Amino acid sequence: MSMAEKIYSVVMKRSYEAEEALPPEVQDNVAPNGLKQVSAQALQSSGDQLVNASTVLPWLFAALGVPAALTGLLVPIRESGSMLPQAALTPLVLKVRYRKWVFVVGSLIQAASVFAMALAAAFATGLTAGLWIIAALAVFSLGRCLNSISSKDVLGRTIPKGERGQINGLSTTIGGIVAITVGLAVRVFGGEDLSAAAIGWFLVVGGALWLGVALVYSLIKEPAGEAEDNDDDAAGSTGWFRDSIRLLREDKPFRNFVGVRSLLLVSSLAPPFIVTLSIQQGSSGLAGLGSFILASGVARMLGGQTFGRFADRSSKTLMSLGAGFASAVVILTVALAAIPAFSGEGWMGTALFVVAYFLLTFMHTGVRVGRKTYVVDMAEGDQRTTYVAVSNSAMGIILLIVGAISSALAVAHVNWALLFLALMGLVGVFAGAKLPDVSKG
Repeated sequence: MSMAEKIYSVVMKRSYEAEEALPPEVQDNVAPNGLKQVSAQALQSSGDQLVNASTVLPWLFAALGVPAALTGLLVPIRESGSMLPQAALTPLVLKVRYRKWVFVVGSLIQAASVFAMALAAAFATGLTAGLWIIAALAVFSLGRCLNSISSKDVLGRTIPKGERGQINGLSTTIGGIVAITVGLAVRVFGGEDLSAAAIGWFLVVGGALWLGVALVYSLIKEPAGEAEDNDDDAAGSTGWFRDSIRLLREDKPFRNFVGVRSLLLVSSLAPPFIVTLSIQQGSSGLAGLGSFILASGVARMLGGQTFGRFADRSSKTLMSLGAGFASAVVILTVALAAIPAFSGEGWMGTALFVVAYFLLTFMHTGVRVGRKTYVVDMAEGDQRTTYVAVSNSAMGIILLIVGAISSALAVAHVNWALLFLALMGLVGVFAGAKLPDVSKG
C-alpha cells in the first residue's frame, strides 16, 4: 500500500464498493487524486480568507480612504461575477477533454488578480484604489467562475459517491484552520487599526496560495472525457441561454434544486448584516476584523469534517437543517437586540454578535458542503457540468435580486433585512424536504 493510500484511508471513510465500480485507471488513482484535491481546495479556501469580500477588502477600503459607495459593490461582484458567466462559458469548457486545465487557468487568473490588488494597496488611495481593486475583483471572479465549472466535474470523474462530501468537508476544515491563524495575526498586528500596507502583504500571500492551487491541481490524474463538438447552436451567442432556459423548464428535479438553493441564502447573506447590527448597537473591541475572521475560521474548521460525512449520507437533509438553524439564529439575535435594555457596548452584547456570526458561518459551511455534494451526485458526465453552470448562473441573478431586496429593507432597518432572509430560509427548509435524496444514504 502506497503512502497516499495509507493517508487517504486514515482521513477518509472509504466507500470501497463504489470505488470498485469505477474504471480501472480511476480506481488506481482515487487516493492520490483525493489528497491532491483536498490540498488544492484547502489552499483555495486559505486564499479566499485573505481576499474575503465581506471582511478583509472592506477593511482595506477603509484604510485606503475609498468612498463608502464602492464598498457595497464588493460582495455582489465577488459572488455574482463568479456565477453569472457560467452558463455562457460551459459550451467552451465542454470542448476540453481534461477539465483540470480549466481549473488551473482559473487559478492563475485569480493569482494575477490578487497580486493586482496588492499593488493597489501599495501605490494607490481613495477613488483610484477603489476602482483598481473593483476591476481586479471582477477579473478574480471570472477565474473563480472557471474553477466552479470544472472542479465538480473533476471531482465526479475521479472520486466515487460516498467520498465526495468528505473531500469538500476536509478541505473546508483545513481552510478554517488557516482562517483562525489569519484572525489571530490580525488581532496581534493591529486589530481594527490594521494598515493598508499590512493588508497588502496578506494579499501577496493570498496570490502565492493561488499559484500553489494551480500547481497542485495540475498533478491530478484525470481520465479523458469526450470533447463535445458544439460549434452550432450551443456555442452561438445565444444558444447557451436558450439551452439554460430549456433545462430549467423541462428538467423538474434540477429546477426544484435551483429553487430550493435560492431559498437557502440566509446563512450566506445574513452575516454582513449581523456585523452592521453590531456596529449600530455600539459593539467594539472584539467586534473588529480579527474577531469575525476568527469566528469564521473556527466555524469552518469544526463544520468541515462534521458536515462532510453528513453530506455523503444525505446532502438534501444537510441543506435543509443548515438553513433552518441559521434562520433560528437570525430570529433569536434580532429578538435579543430589540430588547430595550440591550446594549452592544458591553462584553455580553459583543459576545452575542460574534457568537451569532460564528453560528451562521458554521451552518453556512453545512449548507455549502451539502449543495455542492448534491449537485455532483445528481448527475453524471457532461450533464453534471451543465447542472453546475446553469444553477450557478441562475443563482448569480437571484443573488442580485435578493441582495437588492435585503439592502432596500436595511435602509429602513437592518432587522427587516435579517427577518426577510430568515423567512426565506424557513420556506427553504420545507421545500428542501421534498427533494429526492441522491446521495449514498
